[in-house]
Amino acid sequence: AEGPWATVPENMQAALSSPKFSHPEVTATGERRASVPLKSLKTLWFNTGTLCNLTCENCYIESSPRNDRLVYLSRTEVDCFLTEAAKLDPPPNEIGFTGGEPFMNPDILGMLEDSLAAGFAVLVLTNAMKPMQRLKAPLLDLNRRFPSKLALRVSLDHYEPSGHERLRGPQSWRRAIDGLFWLAQSGFTVSVAGRTVWQETDAQIRAGYAALFDRVGVGIDAADPARLVLFPEMRADDDVPEITERCWGILGKNPDSVMCASSRMVVKRKGADKPAVLSCTLLPYDNAFELGASLAEAAQPVKLNHRYCARLCVLGGASCSGRDRHTDSTVTKET
Repeated sequence: AEGPWATVPENMQAALSSPKFSHPEVTATGERRASVPLKSLKTLWFNTGTLCNLTCENCYIESSPRNDRLVYLSRTEVDCFLTEAAKLDPPPNEIGFTGGEPFMNPDILGMLEDSLAAGFAVLVLTNAMKPMQRLKAPLLDLNRRFPSKLALRVSLDHYEPSGHERLRGPQSWRRAIDGLFWLAQSGFTVSVAGRTVWQETDAQIRAGYAALFDRVGVGIDAADPARLVLFPEMRADDDVPEITERCWGILGKNPDSVMCASSRMVVKRKGADKPAVLSCTLLPYDNAFELGASLAEAAQPVKLNHRYCARLCVLGGASCSGRDRHTDSTVTKET
């Protein structure tokens, strides 16, 4: 590993007098910026669109009933990527759907069916409210036809109604609990995502959710990080260190553990002719992390040139994957 450069190449000299995260190759202190190669595509994400039935406080993707910066993906567009994914060696373990609220997309049932029929495990991030609940019958049918292949992760920001509704708005608690209860009682593979904004320890938060799950009657083990996912807050103005090549050794961390080593996300920007593939789920609007129009084009290394790369993925261990959480201490951002 190299320390600060004795001689910075001329085309990178400006980085030394620029703010952090302003140059793809070098940090503001003149060290080589870390990058992450795609080792194997384990999770392929689709952002079904940023429209949502809620406007939540500090939503990283700014989802709302009016935000259509990422428009609805179509079933045909998703199927093209599923076809490409199936030809990879090895193919992805998992197909993930996020938003916005995925169940607002009119093609969501077709997308789920195509993914399951192709043999993929599927994870859907949802608030479990009315958009999902109006599709109970077809969801039950999919779960019957593809047992143990369809998983849903419900966003429940706190284990008390007041905390959840502080972030998600009035009357959001009961509808989310009703949806969670229905999923659990109907035999779906279900997990919950919470937030850590409450100035409570991990143990305190998990104990609170454990009491809630017992009270509501859903069989979720709050001590299992794969069943109750707690994720750190993401703020664009956080002052975090840049990740250099030396950091892997200093932190004792392997680049393979970072989300962009094993996942990509497909989005369609408003006004675009076709979808694009991004490095991860956390940076939907930053053009610097748009990698191409196909999975093949997106198989390039990702420069960790964003504060979320440092704060969430390297230092916080963030990942949206649902199938390999027993192997790392990942956290996730939900719908």
